[in-house]
Amino acid sequence: MVFSSVVFLFVFLPIILFTYFIVPHKMRNAVLLIASLLFYAWGEPVYILLMIGSTFVAYFSGLGIHTNLKKGNQKGAKRVLLLAIVIHVGCLLVFKYTDFFIDNLNRLHLVQIPNLNLALPIGISFYTFQILSYLVDVYWGKVAVQKNWLNLATYVALFPQLIAGPIVRYETVEEELRNRQESIDEFAQGARRFVTGLGKKVLIANTVGELYTIVHALPTQEQSVLMLWLAAVAYTIQIYYDFSGYSDMAIGLGRMFGFHFLENFNYPYIATSITEFWRRWHISLSSWFRDYVYIPLGGNRAGKLRQYRNIFVVWFLTGFWHGAEWTFILWGLYFCFFLLLEKVGLYNGLKKLPLFLQHCYTMFLVVISWTIFSAGTISEFATTMKGMFFLNGLPLCNDKTIYYLVSYSVLLLLAVVGATPLPRRWYRNYLSGAVPLKKQHTVQMGVELTLLFLLFFVCIAYLVSASFNPFLYFRF
Repeated sequence: MVFSSVVFLFVFLPIILFTYFIVPHKMRNAVLLIASLLFYAWGEPVYILLMIGSTFVAYFSGLGIHTNLKKGNQKGAKRVLLLAIVIHVGCLLVFKYTDFFIDNLNRLHLVQIPNLNLALPIGISFYTFQILSYLVDVYWGKVAVQKNWLNLATYVALFPQLIAGPIVRYETVEEELRNRQESIDEFAQGARRFVTGLGKKVLIANTVGELYTIVHALPTQEQSVLMLWLAAVAYTIQIYYDFSGYSDMAIGLGRMFGFHFLENFNYPYIATSITEFWRRWHISLSSWFRDYVYIPLGGNRAGKLRQYRNIFVVWFLTGFWHGAEWTFILWGLYFCFFLLLEKVGLYNGLKKLPLFLQHCYTMFLVVISWTIFSAGTISEFATTMKGMFFLNGLPLCNDKTIYYLVSYSVLLLLAVVGATPLPRRWYRNYLSGAVPLKKQHTVQMGVELTLLFLLFFVCIAYLVSASFNPFLYFRF
């Protein structure tokens, strides 16, 4: 089940909301947990057992860490933590990476092992990282151990952010798991955020994604250099609106139920360096690797060479976390290379350039990065790159390129502008200049309510006539 589906919007969500708000406060976590397990079971009921098992391991591991720390047995607590890490990371490796390792062993011709073809449990990368952050924070004393299994299970399985994040730290919702205050205003704010994310996904990500799919389905002889660049830009736009749209929906749903998740995106495409880009893109993932890998490895505290090694480890793992393909590892190391370049001096040099050139540098590298990310194999990426840089005989432009450019130009332009703070700034400037101060709030509420209803109904019209439209990050 996905958020951008008629079943979720008109069956699942209304039933859960109705049930949630009519039961007493003390039963609301139970409602959320049951709803989350049903949501998860919609496509893969067998893997509910894996999630429940992971939650029990996390629960008893947390208690074990807490008990040992209370007795002053630091080594015992550390052993429990390490065992829990091995179990949870082991499950992730088995289900997500076993066939990757088998394929690469088979290529060495030392052994021939058949693939296991295990289905990837949806959301396992996200809830595994959430469990690990909880256990490490208990060990570090940043959060209190959760002695109520229901509360911990609700945190692990919470359906608004279960499938594709953001990665919610336990410390962010620790208090709200026990005591949260829902209100009409909070619900309205959440609904507004949810509908905004739905519009991003349905109206922009899905539509722009069609262009990328069409171009890469064409025979090579019908492509052109400009067409491949157009497809790369389309994917760059698609993945931003798809993933940030999901994050908006997750944050909005969480707020409707009384939770306040942290932001996951902050206009990443206005960045003027790769360093800044990763402060703005998938913030919950980059901050997770910073706090639980980079800093424990020593961060920047043990000299430059150790720092560069730590950056390499983080970005190798970041790429590998995204999927069991060499393209994802290459994607992570690609960003590692440019982050290291910026660390050793390129960043200071960039700051001397005009902002426009800094932005061009960043977006050029980001577009290339998504070309790596979207490729199924290294050879597919190499072929695409050759085509984009005049190395495989493609013409600069052809009739189909012009057709697609004209057909999608308005949407692409609107999407580019929408990925910046400009629309919000223009809107606020218009209100302040055209509407008297004492009426601004009323006018703003009326305009936004009208636009949100219109946006929602347009999205529903698209969804009714569309086929299955999963989020790109579901596969991670």
